[in-house]
This record gives sequence, structure tokens and C-alpha cells, in this order.
Amino acid sequence: MTSIAAEPWFQAPSLGLVFALLNADGGEVRVVGGAVRNSLLGLPAGDVDLATTWRPQDVVERAKGAGIKVVPTGIDHGTVTLVIDGIPYEVTTLRRDVATDGRRAEVAFGTDWNADAERRDFTINALYADAKGEIFDYVGGLPDIESRTLRFIGSAAERVAEDYLRILRFFRFFAHYGSGRPDAEGLRACAQARAKLATLSAERVWGEMEKLLAAEDPGRALLWMRQAGVLGEVLPETEKWGIDAIPGLIAAEKIFSWVPEPLLRLAAIVPPDADRLEAMAARLRLSKAEAAFLARFAETPAIAATLADAALDRELYRKGAEGIVARLKLSLASARRKSETDPAFLAETAAFQRLLARAGKWQRPVFPLSGVDVLRAGVPAGPKVGELLTELENFWIDRNFNIDRATLVARLESWLRPD
Repeated sequence: MTSIAAEPWFQAPSLGLVFALLNADGGEVRVVGGAVRNSLLGLPAGDVDLATTWRPQDVVERAKGAGIKVVPTGIDHGTVTLVIDGIPYEVTTLRRDVATDGRRAEVAFGTDWNADAERRDFTINALYADAKGEIFDYVGGLPDIESRTLRFIGSAAERVAEDYLRILRFFRFFAHYGSGRPDAEGLRACAQARAKLATLSAERVWGEMEKLLAAEDPGRALLWMRQAGVLGEVLPETEKWGIDAIPGLIAAEKIFSWVPEPLLRLAAIVPPDADRLEAMAARLRLSKAEAAFLARFAETPAIAATLADAALDRELYRKGAEGIVARLKLSLASARRKSETDPAFLAETAAFQRLLARAGKWQRPVFPLSGVDVLRAGVPAGPKVGELLTELENFWIDRNFNIDRATLVARLESWLRPD
């Protein structure tokens, strides 16, 4: 029988305490979902979630009786979190769906492991491990783990209708764990229900898209999303712009050891238009930091490979490094991919690589003057102070930050002399 007993996370004393607590007095608990799936795939386990026959209030009472910290994460839906040695374990009572509307489900608690498995989304997510580490598979998840097939449990159309977020989850899990072509029935169900994505909250939609874009290589998933008409539903900005930049960016990330950035990957597949990106950020309810990144990216013009170092430094000072680094990465990825078939792009690739290295090491110089210096020179407080300071700063920038404080003060004084 398949087992995960040798996994280091499974041998943690804290998990042993959870098993001892809930595998008693006729109750039972098993690890379920991602930790089991990832261990079987040879990937890091991540969070450890468990399923139990105990009702949520019973879990709370037993944990408190044992001196274990309890957090009622989603107790109305059967979930509580037990914190042991600083490690959170999310424990959910076995459930079956009573009613669903595509966004939320009304559930009933139970003790039937098979019924609990059948209400889950994908076969590879419905594998359970008992206290011995032995795997229980009620829906054919083990063969799908072996072949890296992402497949809905039972009828794909029914699983999607229960929660339309599963459309995006289908492509997200395919990006992380699938191989070959997506399951045909699942792909068809997602394509047919794609208009229902409009009924979901923006936060849930972006949450799934961000996780998809964080995959090692989301390219195949994005391609199938486009084929199914799903990508256009959630990111209509990509329809005329396309996703052709993704393969080159993924290859560049591996070659140059860049940390994958979901926002940079998003920027690669949407037009760098400030108004459209602002509207997209508002529609998807991106965080202020995420929206600011896209704004800086859109405000930064494309950078030529022939740009001189001094000119790059001036651009970095005026516009900031974030947008410029993003632009340079995408330009380098594009040039590197073209150089695979056309040696003429090798020089451009090297030039972008040099500019990116310089931008990555750049440190913003400090302008030597402040408004106080202008006031001391005899300029009355008011708008004129800011105007003169800006002129002096531009003078300093245009001379590559090489003008010292004394020279700047002398220039200010010369501007203020009557003659």
C-alpha cells in the first residue's frame, strides 16, 4: 500500500499529538489534500490540513482539554485550526453538500469518508493519509498522481456548477501539477461555464490568477485558458496583446536565475497602457502595492539597448528602479529568445543584460540641497522655493549628479543676483 510515513513533516511530534487527540473514543482523523498530494509528487508539503469524523465543537473541546491553542477559523463550515509548537493544523469535519449556488455551499457534517471525498474538486486533492501514513483513495487520485492528470471528481460540469471558482482552479492546478493536455471533459466544462466567472468576487479571481502566475511555468495553462475563452473573461486586456512573451520570460528566468514574479508575468501579457492598467487594477481589486507596480511599469517607456550608462542613471533617478528593471527584464527575455534563431540579436541581448546588471546595483544619490538652502539665500517662503529647487536638481541630474553642494549654492546665488 502507498505510504507517506517516511516524510519528515509527517513525523513531526505536533502532528502526532493531533492524531492522538482525535483518533480516540471512536473518532478518527486523517491528513488530506495538498500535503498528501505534494508528498506523492516529491514536492514540499506546505500546510498540513486534516479531516475528521469529530464535529467542530467536539474538536474545540478536546483540544482545549489538552491545553492546545484553538482558532475557530471557519467553525460554521466545520473548520478549526489547532496550533501546536507554532505549527497550525487546519482540521475540518467530514462534510457533504446540501445545496450550492456556484459561489458558496450549504454543507452537512457526517462521518462518511467516501462522501467527503466525492464533494472535493480534483482527484489528486482527495487523497487521505491515516496515522500510519497509509493512503486512502476513493476517487482514483493515485493513478492521476502517477500520470500527472488533473481531473474533476465525477461529473466535471457538476463540480464546476457547485463553485465557479473551480474554473480558475482547474487551470491553476494544471499549471502546477498537470502534464500533457488538460482533461478534455474538464476543459469543456470550464469553457461552457466561463461566463459565470463574472459572478465571483474580484478578490477570489485575482487570488487564483496570482497563484497560477506563480507556477514554475504557467505558459501551457495560459494557452489553454485562452483556447477555452477563459482568459478573455478574467483578463480581457490580453485579447489583443497576447501571451507570446511568456515562453521567453520563463526561459530567461531559468537562465538568469530570476525569482519568478507573478506581477512581472502579468505585465508581460497586458498592454503597457496606464489607463487600461489602472482600470484593470481597480477591477481585480489589486493591492495598492500591486497597482503601483503596474502604474510604474506603464509610465516607464521602452529602453533602447544602446542607452548609455549615464542616461540610464538619470532615468533611474527620475522614474525609480522598479519600472525600469521590469522593462529591461522583458526586453532581455525577448532579445534572448530572438537570438536563438537570429545571431543579430546576440549583441542586443548582451547590452540589455549589462543595463539590467547596472540597474540592479544602482543606488539613488542624495541631492545635496533642500528648501532650507533656498530660504537662506533670501528667497521668501512660497512656490518660488520649490521651483528653484527643482531647477537646481535638474541641473545636478543633467550633469550626472557630479555637481557638489558648494557649486549648487553658488549657482543659486548667481540666479538671484539682480544683474
